[in-house]
Amino acid sequence: MRHPFLVSLCMFGLVATAACDKAGEQNADRKIGGINVIDESNLSDVMLTVADPNEAVAYFQRATSEDPDRIDHLRGLASSLIRAKHVTEAVGAWDEVTKHPGSSETDSVDLADAKIRANDWKGAEAVLDAIPPTHETYKRYRLEAMIADSNREWKKADSFYETAAGLTTKPAGVMNNWGYSKLTRGEFKAAERLFGDAIRQDGQLFTAKNNLVLARGAQRNYELPVIPMDQVERAQLLHTLGLSAVKQGDVETAKGLLRDAIETHPQHFEAAVRSLRALENS
Repeated sequence: MRHPFLVSLCMFGLVATAACDKAGEQNADRKIGGINVIDESNLSDVMLTVADPNEAVAYFQRATSEDPDRIDHLRGLASSLIRAKHVTEAVGAWDEVTKHPGSSETDSVDLADAKIRANDWKGAEAVLDAIPPTHETYKRYRLEAMIADSNREWKKADSFYETAAGLTTKPAGVMNNWGYSKLTRGEFKAAERLFGDAIRQDGQLFTAKNNLVLARGAQRNYELPVIPMDQVERAQLLHTLGLSAVKQGDVETAKGLLRDAIETHPQHFEAAVRSLRALENS
C-alpha cells in the first residue's frame, strides 16, 4: 500500500536533486564567468603595459575578431600598435575606435597623437579642432603645443605648453619639449631655463641634459652645467659640447672637449674618437 507513496517520494527526490544540480551548475557558470572576466581584464592590462608589443598586437587582434563590438579591445589594439611602432595601422585602429558609439573625446586625442606620429600634422590638427574646448587634458594641450610649433605659431605654442605643464604632476617631459621649441627659435636663455626646470623635475631625463648642453653651446658656453650626471653621461655631454663648438667654429676648443669626453668615458667612446679624428684630419 505504501509503494506508490515511496515511488512518488523517490521521484520527487530525483527531481529536486536534478533541480539542485542545475542550479549549482548555473551558479558555477556564473562564478567561472566572473573569474574569466577578471582574468581577461588582468591579461589585457598586462598586454598593454609589460608584454611584448607584437604579442600584445596579436592578442588584441584575436580579441577584436572574436568580439568586434567591444571598445576596450579596439582601444587595446590601437594602443598596442602604437607600442609596436606600427604607426600607420595604429591611425586606422584609432579611427575605428572614434567611430564606435561608446567612444569619447579622449579617443579623439589619441587619434590625433597617432596622426602626429605618422607625420600627418594637418590631419591631427583637424581632429583636435573638432574636440570641444571643454575637454581640457594634459595630452590634448601637449599635442596642441606641438602643432602650434609646427605652424611656427610661437605665442600659441607657449600658451599651450604652459597649460599642459599645469595639468600634470610630472611636467619634465613637456618642459623639455617647450625648451626645445625655444631652442629652435634661437631663444637660448629661455631654452636653458626650461631644460633646467625639466631636470629639476626629473634628474634622470638625459634628453633634457643633452638639450641643456646644446643651449649653452649655442651661446659659446662650453662649461658643463651643475646637474646630476654619471660618468657615462658626463662623457656624452662633453661630446655634445664638442660638436656644438665645431658648429660655432671653435675648432681647438672642440678638440679639447672631445679629448675630455674620450678620457672620461669608462669604455671606448667610438663616436667621440671618430669626431676627433675627423677634426684632426681636416
